[in-house]
Amino acid sequence: MPRTSIYLSATAASLVLASGVIIAASETVTDATIAEQRAALAASTDGAGFGPQSPRDIDNLTGSNARAFEAAPEYTSMNLCNLHFHESAEHKGGEFTKYVGNGDGKGYQTGYAYSGELSDAELAPLDAPIAANEHGSLEPGDTIEVHYVHSTAQVVPGPTLGACLSESIMNPQLRVETQVFVLVNDDSALDFVELTAIGEVNGFQQALNIPADTGTPIQYPGSTTGPGYNEKGSPLQVSWSVRPKVAKVNIKTVGTWLEGNVFDENHAHGVRNLVMNPALLSNAAN
Repeated sequence: MPRTSIYLSATAASLVLASGVIIAASETVTDATIAEQRAALAASTDGAGFGPQSPRDIDNLTGSNARAFEAAPEYTSMNLCNLHFHESAEHKGGEFTKYVGNGDGKGYQTGYAYSGELSDAELAPLDAPIAANEHGSLEPGDTIEVHYVHSTAQVVPGPTLGACLSESIMNPQLRVETQVFVLVNDDSALDFVELTAIGEVNGFQQALNIPADTGTPIQYPGSTTGPGYNEKGSPLQVSWSVRPKVAKVNIKTVGTWLEGNVFDENHAHGVRNLVMNPALLSNAAN
């Protein structure tokens, strides 16, 4: 059965299938809805003993969460276990400080975007949509945050966070190497397939081409992310390493990668609300 073509209308008011069926796009929620989600997160975690949460503003590393855990080793001494990306940056700071908006309240059309400028050529529209679904599609100028997830368990790269665990070690240390990219319509920009290439180095499963020229990574203790934790705490401890500079990637190569990869990734994930409650943030400023 041929794949149904989808395109996002210029006004982002709806998705129109080739069959003529219209899927209404989600409306943007109000500031009050986001405030209610933040209040629910605060209430559900109050006194419950949750550790520091993610994502956060990497330009402000102060917080009052006292739950300490040992930082994971450098990623080069761990196994890459999962790789995925979120549409818009989950973290804020560095070169990604432009707030996209409140979105649909479920993690889409929100987060942070590249705060720099792009040329008209880099923003030229595509002939066909990439990663189109009920939430829209990826377009030139969009920002994505890529999570290279690593584990101390003896594992190989695979789908979901489950690939980071094993029957032998169910509580491994986790580290996420993070890179924010802006998508451009430019064949000379970075190739996402190359950026996600994997192989074995010194006995460890590794992402071979994580950018090394996007600034000194900001490191802090936090948690797993995703919009499922907008109103509840994440129980998993993660050592984060977030690069502050944005790199440009050829959007067409992102589409190529989504067509087939060992992580079974075929779309961009939603983002969790930026965690702002000091009681849920580690003090990593020192």
